[in-house]
Amino acid sequence: MNAHRPDGAPATTAPGSPAPGPGRVVLLTTSHRVAPGLLSWPAWRALHGADRVLCADGAHPQLPYLREAGITVEQATPTAEDLVDACAGDRTVVVVAGAEGEPRLTDGLARLAGSGRVQMPSLELLPASYDLPGARLLDLVQVMDRIRAECPWSSQQTHKGLAKYGIEESYELVEAIEEGDRDELREELGDVLLQVVFHARIAEDDPDTPFSIDDVAAGIVTKLVHRHPHVFGDATATTPEEVKQHWLRTKAIEKRRESVTDGIPLGQPGLALASKLASRVRTAGLKVPAPTGEGIGYELLAMAVRAEAAGVDPESALRAAARTYRDAVRAAEGVDA
Repeated sequence: MNAHRPDGAPATTAPGSPAPGPGRVVLLTTSHRVAPGLLSWPAWRALHGADRVLCADGAHPQLPYLREAGITVEQATPTAEDLVDACAGDRTVVVVAGAEGEPRLTDGLARLAGSGRVQMPSLELLPASYDLPGARLLDLVQVMDRIRAECPWSSQQTHKGLAKYGIEESYELVEAIEEGDRDELREELGDVLLQVVFHARIAEDDPDTPFSIDDVAAGIVTKLVHRHPHVFGDATATTPEEVKQHWLRTKAIEKRRESVTDGIPLGQPGLALASKLASRVRTAGLKVPAPTGEGIGYELLAMAVRAEAAGVDPESALRAAARTYRDAVRAAEGVDA
C-alpha cells in the first residue's frame, strides 16, 4: 500500500545528509473506453509506490478498483503550488486525471516552471491504459444513444423513415470511391456507419423483438467466421474464385436457398441486377445464356453480362461515361467542368 506521513509533511533530513530532492508528480491518464481496473504494470507500480494519490473526481470509474487494490486515494483538487509543496522532501504524488485530463493543473505547473522562481518536481505523464483499435466506435454508440433520447427529430425516426437516407449515403460513398477523394471517402464511410448505428439504436426500442448494435456486430462476426473456413477453419482457398465458391456454398446452407438467384434484391438498379445475376451464374458454374428478345432491355442485359464476364462493373462503367457526358454538356454551355 502507498504510505506517507499522516500529517503530509516531508520527512526530516539527518544532519550531514544531502538535502532531499523536489520530488515527482505523475499525471496518470486512463481511457474511458477500456474497462476500469485494466491498468498497465507501470501504472500499478507508480500507484503503489506513491506517497499520495489524488483524484479530483470522486466518481472516477477507476477509484473502486484502486481502493480494492489497497491504494489510498484522496479526493482533492490541488493547485500547481499545492502539488509542488506536496512533493517537497523528494516525495511522489500521483494525480489520477479525469476524462479530459487536467488542463488547469498542467497549465499551472507550466507557468510555475517557466517563472524560474520555484524548484520544480519532475513531471511525468503516464498513460495507464490505451484505446484498442475500434475504441472510438464506443463513442459513436454513446453519442447516438444520447441523440436518440434527447433530439426531437431523431427520437421520432423509424426504420422506414430512414431507409432513403441509407440509399443516398451508399450512393455518395460509391461516388467518393470513384472520384478517389480520400477525405470524402472517410466522411462518407462515417455517414454510412451512422446509418447502421442509428438503425440499431432504433431497434433497441422495439417492444417485441429488440436488438442492439452488439447483436448486429455479433451476427456479422459469426457470419464472417463461418463463411471464411479457409481463414478460420481447415478449408483451402488460393484464388478469389475459390473464396467466392466457399462464400456461396456456406451462404446457401445458412439460408437454405434453392437457387443461386435467391437473395438477389430485384429492386436494385437494372445494370447492377443483371451483373449480379451473371456473377452468380458464372460462379456456380452454370451454363445459362442470357435470353434474347426485342428491345433495348435485352441489349442492355447482354452488355451487362458481357461486362461482368470481363470483370467490369457495368454500373461503374456507365457512371464514368455519364460523367464524361456531363462534362461535355457543361463545356458546350461554357461552364467549367
